[in-house]
Parts: sequence; structure tokens; C-alpha cells
Amino acid sequence: MHVIVIGAGVVGAAVATALARRGADVTVLDAGRPGAGTTTTSFAWVNANNKDPLPYFELNNAGVAAHHALAGGPTPWFFPTGHLEWATTDEHATQLAARVAKLEGRGYPVRRLTRAEALALEPDLVAPADAEFVFYPQEAHTLPGLLHARLLGEARDRGATVVPHTEVTGIDLGAPAVTTASGDEHGADVIVSCAGRWSTSVAALAGLDVPLLDPDLAGSATVGFLATTEPVPARLSRILTHSRLNVRPDGGGRLLLQALDLDGAADPAAPPPADGPLAAEITGRLPDVLALTGGTRLEKIRVGQRPLPADGLTIAGFADPDRRFYAVATHSGITLAPLLGDLVTDELFGAESPLLAAFRPTRFARGATEVTPTAARRPGEQ
Repeated sequence: MHVIVIGAGVVGAAVATALARRGADVTVLDAGRPGAGTTTTSFAWVNANNKDPLPYFELNNAGVAAHHALAGGPTPWFFPTGHLEWATTDEHATQLAARVAKLEGRGYPVRRLTRAEALALEPDLVAPADAEFVFYPQEAHTLPGLLHARLLGEARDRGATVVPHTEVTGIDLGAPAVTTASGDEHGADVIVSCAGRWSTSVAALAGLDVPLLDPDLAGSATVGFLATTEPVPARLSRILTHSRLNVRPDGGGRLLLQALDLDGAADPAAPPPADGPLAAEITGRLPDVLALTGGTRLEKIRVGQRPLPADGLTIAGFADPDRRFYAVATHSGITLAPLLGDLVTDELFGAESPLLAAFRPTRFARGATEVTPTAARRPGEQ
């Protein structure tokens, strides 16, 4: 089987790797530099923590397990150190209590901690006595660049051809084949779109509808700030989520920060400077989370752009009746990439996955999908 994969981000790399493991002839085409899209602007939190409805939770829960299986032990890209959340506002505490009860009912590993137990996990935590602490032991984080290199490297080692800086400008499902901006034509048995936030425009080349929310819309749920600090002297080994700030280690003593309530000002067309008022607001919150972080400076602030399907849920399945164009698009790309690689490959080889049954692109009636902007996320949401 010859498969063309459009998009060489983390999901495309995972699909290419799984296909190559099964002996498929794989060509991966990317319009730019592999991994330079959403993969590089992700908080990279591996979790099923706040994923609804139930089929989406089950898919993400299986995705967490797939990461643990892929790592198989200590790695430079995967850190299975869990996730510590604590609430310092009434609103967040109410949300957290409801979420914990739901997760316990689903059998998801979660436990409440005392302040002393939280400090035993993270000694440099600034933890008020009246905060609510919850620990999710199976959750993890990745360094997405290293995860991406791991997956794409295995695909290439197994014979996949990766062609960067090659924009697809036409898709003929009758052949099937794709045409690139240089005029080259690549034939295949099936085409898999892993184009991330460009999924709608890629599918349109084949006359198909794979609707995503606008990834360029300022202040919407598709955009958000990611701030990288300079190296700091605070100890941290896992993801922390707090009522006003999310924090994870980012290598070399640096921290990656999210302040979800500020994302309403995020605009991909106007990334803020690393030393402006927004930077001061974000870094000003860090001493309330970790000790010895007062005066921390940022190295950069990026505006992440999320590939968010129109109904917020993953898209995975054939988008055409002749089963020649398979579309994959998801907001949970980091969590789901290793799992989707295996499930998509199984489906291309004829074994449909019950985990993907609720996520077919055919759920969107052509021309009938109303794509409306959604608000930026709030504290306590993931």
C-alpha cells in the first residue's frame, strides 16, 4: 500500500511511523518545515483530565496509555511525573470538585492531597493552607520537539520519505494523486490529511468538507499565549495547574507558562514582546506558584494556534465514499498522536476502531456546518 500523508507535524509523524511499521510505502509532504506548525506551540500536556463527552474521554485516556507504551521507560521526551492541580478561588474549587467526582466515577486515577503531601511532591510550591490539592498520577508532559523527532526519525528509519517545503495545491481522488506547487504529481492508494489547522483548506482541494474553527481569530478558543522563562532556580518536575497560572518544566531550567484568563487578548497577527506589559503580568503571577521566581524574565511569548474542529472534537476517518481520503484533525494532538498513528493505520488496513466511531468527518453535513467563534478558555479549564 502506498500512502501519502499530508502534514509532518506530530500527528503526521505518528501516522507515518505506524504505517511504515506495517510495511506501507509512505510519502510525507509538508508545506513548510516539519513540526513548525502547532507542534511547536503546544503546552504538551498528556492527559484525559477534562475531556468530554465520554467517547472523547475514552479516546484521550487510551492516548495517555499509548504514550506510556511508546516510552517504555526513561526517555528524553516523555516525563510521566503526573499533574498537580490546586484551586485558590471558589469558582475553580467548585469546578475541580465536580471534575474529580466525575473522573472517580470513570475510574481515572486521581487523588486528593493535603498541603503536606503536595509539598512532598513539589518542595518549592507556594501553597496556601486553604487551597484544594489534587494529583493525577498517570498524566505526563512531553517536550514536543523531541517527541516529534522521535516519531519522524523512526518513520524515516523504516523507509518513509519525508519531503519538506512542498505545498499540496491539488488533490485528485479519482487517481488518487496530489499535485504540489512545483507541479509534481504524487500518486498513491490513499491520502491521509494530517494538516493540523490547515485541514479545512487541504480537504477543500479534494472537494470535501472538514470544518475547523478559524485558527487566526484573535481572542477565540483556537489561540492562546505560551510564555517561556529564562532558567530559574526553582525545582519543578511535573505539570502544575493553578487558578491563575499553568506551569511545566521546559528543559534547561526553563518553565513554560499559560495564563488562560489572558488568552482573550491573544492575536496571531500581533505576538507580544517578551518584556512588555503582558510579560510582566504573567511573570508577576509566578511567585504565587513557585518559590524563588520573583523577577523572572521571559525569553519569548508565542501565540499558539490550535487545530480545533467545528464541534471541538477530534476528526478521524474517511471523508469520501470511495475511502481514498482519510482526514485526521484534533485539538488533542500531543495526547493522541501515538494512539492515532496506530488506530489510523489499522483502519487503512481494514480494521475499524470502536474508539474512533464517534469522530468520523461524515458527521458534518456538507454545507450545513455552522462554524461559530468560541470564547477563550477560563481558569480551571484545559
